[in-house]
Amino acid sequence: MPRLSQLLHAPRDPAPLRSAATVLLLRDSADGVEVLMTRRSPTASFAPGAYVFPGGGIDPADAATHALSTRRPTQSDEHLTQAIAAIRESFEELGILLAKRADGTAATAEDVAALDRQAPFAAQCAARGLKLAAADVYVLAHWITDRDLPRRFDVPFLVARMPEGQTPAADEAEQFEPVWVRPQDALTRHKAGEFFIIFPTIRTLERLQNYSDVQSVLAACASETPLWTSCPRAGFLAGKEARYMEHESPFGELELVTPDGQLLHALDWQAELPVPLLKNVQRLTAGNPGFMTGPGTNSYLVGDPRTGYIAIDPGPVDEAHLERLWRAAGGNIKYIVCTHSHPDHSPGAKPLQALCTQTKPPILGLSSQPTARAASEFTPDEELADDRRLRLTADSPDGEITHTLRVIHTPGHAANHLCLLLEEDGLLFSGDHILNGSTTVVDPPDGDMTAYLDSLDKLNAACAEHEANFILPAHGYVLGSAAKQIANLKKHRLAREAKVLAAMQANPEGTMDDWVAKAYDDVLPRVWPIAKRSLLAHVERIQSMRD
Repeated sequence: MPRLSQLLHAPRDPAPLRSAATVLLLRDSADGVEVLMTRRSPTASFAPGAYVFPGGGIDPADAATHALSTRRPTQSDEHLTQAIAAIRESFEELGILLAKRADGTAATAEDVAALDRQAPFAAQCAARGLKLAAADVYVLAHWITDRDLPRRFDVPFLVARMPEGQTPAADEAEQFEPVWVRPQDALTRHKAGEFFIIFPTIRTLERLQNYSDVQSVLAACASETPLWTSCPRAGFLAGKEARYMEHESPFGELELVTPDGQLLHALDWQAELPVPLLKNVQRLTAGNPGFMTGPGTNSYLVGDPRTGYIAIDPGPVDEAHLERLWRAAGGNIKYIVCTHSHPDHSPGAKPLQALCTQTKPPILGLSSQPTARAASEFTPDEELADDRRLRLTADSPDGEITHTLRVIHTPGHAANHLCLLLEEDGLLFSGDHILNGSTTVVDPPDGDMTAYLDSLDKLNAACAEHEANFILPAHGYVLGSAAKQIANLKKHRLAREAKVLAAMQANPEGTMDDWVAKAYDDVLPRVWPIAKRSLLAHVERIQSMRD
């Protein structure tokens, strides 16, 4: 993990978490699943005026009510307590009673009318011979409130079928205007500014709209494991707050730059200014966005004014970009490293070197191989040996400052590809081997799929050795959870290879066009001409394993 001394923002303790529970009461309609939502009080301390699902804090008494509740054999004590809290809150806020009579039938409107919503809930149910129907309440998701907010909750989102014959009636204190709404309609109305909902509600409704009926939702939750767990992170995009879940591309960058949830980092892609990621790492994105380059090629500066800088991937010959890179380093560039020789990575190396008039930093990397395309010819000043360390050092009043990049040869995307691991801070500069938002092209003959997969294993071992959790790609935002990212990428490649093999077996005499249509049927046809490059790499690997 990054050294505390290199963090951009002072560590802080986010607000403490409070345990709560909420429940999505569902019913089937002619148009699909509907969910019950209510509007929070405009004076509420959390999400005022928002439409929400009923719920609230978990009381100590909820854990003492297990004996008064039904229970699934697989339902844990924790989930049982959460279900009881959600049942209680649904009654207090909306007059909905999820309970069973002694004969096993569901509680009715008559039972609801007999209970006082202001009096102790469990005792009233017990006196009337009712058992709370916790066995009918399932865990859908687990949300933890964002780290930047002053009030935070640890909340399971539960689901249950709405009892027949009951009608919601808001308490007119905490909740108002109960409404049945289809998830897709709620999302449409929110987008139009007519139905205010907060981030976890939005993401939950987005998932819920994929189910055709209530039973399919309940069946999906039968495993007792949340379908997803998330503590979102927030940054700024186009001047507005934007929130992201763990699987979304900006999440890792926010985790690196603002680990304690400080709402400070801008996510807009721009080519004019360097973006500080740590005190010793800056990113400058070249002005070459496109289908193959995404937002543009990321150039990185590692180091600080006392040690000087290592420039990684200077990018194409773009005078404005190279001058910005040189100025961001104060002209004090010690090394220029190219992860590989493709034209959006290495051509800027010599012009950048020429800008450094006081010292001439060597251009480091690996020479392009004869298999490289003509536009990818590259010869460094010095070849980098696998496992070599590039070290920047300086003395300071607090002791020696070091920034050490370990060279890792990673052929696959290109025969001369390498990655760099910043050992002191656990950062992997992945070039094009690992990207954020897409998978890299493996283009034979310079690209090789077996070498690519072996290089993933090599990177995984290096990240484990140095506890590296962040990947800084040449295209896209920073990625977090490095080991998981690498494992998922390898899994994806092998799953794609299985589809390629199936396409080949189904049509042994087929052409590349035939096979790409089957093996890449989950991507748009306009992508197939590029996909055929990686398809060929898979075909060659499959054929080599047969030989």
